[in-house]
Amino acid sequence: MDKFIIKGGKKLNGTVRISGSKNAALPILVAGLLIEKGQTVIKNVPDLADIDTILKVLNNLGVKTIRNKKEGTVTIDATDIKSYEAPYDLVRKMRASFLVMGPLLARFNEARVSLPGGCVLGPRPVDYHIKAFIKMGAKINEYKGYIKATSRGLRGTVIHFDQPSHTGTENLLMAACLAKGKTTIINAACDPEVIDVARFLNRAGAKINGAGTNVVTIEGVKRLHSVEYSVMADRLEAGTFMIAVGATGGKVLIKPACEDYLGIVIDKLRQTGIKIKSQKDALFVSCENNLNPVDITTFPYPGFPTDLQASFMAMCCTNKGLSRIKETVFTERFSHVMELTRLGADIRVAGQEAVVRGVKRLKGTSVMASDIRAGAGLVVAALAASGRSEILRVYHIDRGYEHIDEKLRRLGADIKREEV
Repeated sequence: MDKFIIKGGKKLNGTVRISGSKNAALPILVAGLLIEKGQTVIKNVPDLADIDTILKVLNNLGVKTIRNKKEGTVTIDATDIKSYEAPYDLVRKMRASFLVMGPLLARFNEARVSLPGGCVLGPRPVDYHIKAFIKMGAKINEYKGYIKATSRGLRGTVIHFDQPSHTGTENLLMAACLAKGKTTIINAACDPEVIDVARFLNRAGAKINGAGTNVVTIEGVKRLHSVEYSVMADRLEAGTFMIAVGATGGKVLIKPACEDYLGIVIDKLRQTGIKIKSQKDALFVSCENNLNPVDITTFPYPGFPTDLQASFMAMCCTNKGLSRIKETVFTERFSHVMELTRLGADIRVAGQEAVVRGVKRLKGTSVMASDIRAGAGLVVAALAASGRSEILRVYHIDRGYEHIDEKLRRLGADIKREEV
């Protein structure tokens, strides 16, 4: 395991290029299972631990993959599937591995997938996925921690989600592509990454309409064909770097901008006093003054992203006055609060709301990342703190941020990676 050593207090300056989106690349790679002939080339794939995991899951099923990390491409050939099982030792590492159930069930009428693992953020049941598959004609059995699904051919139907589910929508999108007839998803997730998955599937011959709205329709087709496709940029990485500039001060050009998908984040950052200017496919972010307090409430897209809550809280730790942060998406997403207080933050939590009283300065110490986004928040806090900070368990951060230490060094941060 590695750790980050950060000597904070340095302003960030320069240009940072945003990587491909993890949350779009993962389901798009899985969707390659639906293409029964030929090679599909996925471009702009980030070099992340979660990408390594999903490729191992696909390889275990018999998918042939060729990865060029330098060029950011993955070539997929799912012609000869040898297994319909995604085992526990792989699925436990990452929740998105459960996405293989939809494509396997649609193409082969059979799937056996371990119940998923990943970050501990409170209950995130896969009930939505399972209930939808049952309604489409699948038979589901659970035993020894596995979900076994079989069918005589999925049938289109109307699926109602109680609340938007990112992975639930994607799993159902993939399953419905090869189902007989029309499937309608009511209260679908509207996230940009869901739109990107739908774009990829449509490029491969699917018939999906309404992606990005809460009602999505899918007309089943007999087969999909191989394509080349480039994954969208990671709006969450872009947002993290914008927040880091607010926490440390400085001037950074972020490209590509991801501006269309960060509306509420940009609005909240501007309320604090951060200056953000649009340029051609880029955002120029600058901060020179003490920041104002601001309140946020996380909510499914287009609301404030829960995945930026930890970084935003870290920035607010030195904003003047009181900031209030309410978490409505995940019930246990304040694990970073204890670590931020170790750095000198003044935070009080009551239920799902945290009140952050700005302090003059955070002070470096040893902290531990508990999940991807909490880890990013600790990086932001350590960059702003005086003195030396040590962040342990950075493998969490490596799951979601491509070479974040190298990118920060190029912006002038004093950060290095060491083996524990």
